[in-house]
Amino acid sequence: QVQLVESGGGLVQPGGSLRLSCAASGIILSAYDTDWYRQAPGKERELVAGITQRGGTKYMDSLKGRFTISRDNAKNTVYLQMSSVKPEDTAIYYCNSHSPGVPQFNFWGQGTRVTVSS
Repeated sequence: QVQLVESGGGLVQPGGSLRLSCAASGIILSAYDTDWYRQAPGKERELVAGITQRGGTKYMDSLKGRFTISRDNAKNTVYLQMSSVKPEDTAIYYCNSHSPGVPQFNFWGQGTRVTVSS
């Protein structure tokens, strides 16, 4: 059974840092592309960052270098390092992994909540 589990969310002050984790079982993340999404109440889900099976990365334009996505193959885990966070970063963050060659292989985690507030 495939399972993605997000963790690391919580309350953080503006300007602070937070590290989110996406731990996988049932699949090897180095064979997949993995993305971080977020959704705030009343807003559409949006793509935050992604990492390909080859290690290439992408980010939403508005982040201005504040977030970093990475993968630890030994731990089969993808991370999202969030720095200089802003109140508008408040959302539930989800990870999604999908196979580049088999679109039907597409998996979501349950999400972890991030609240940025003073």
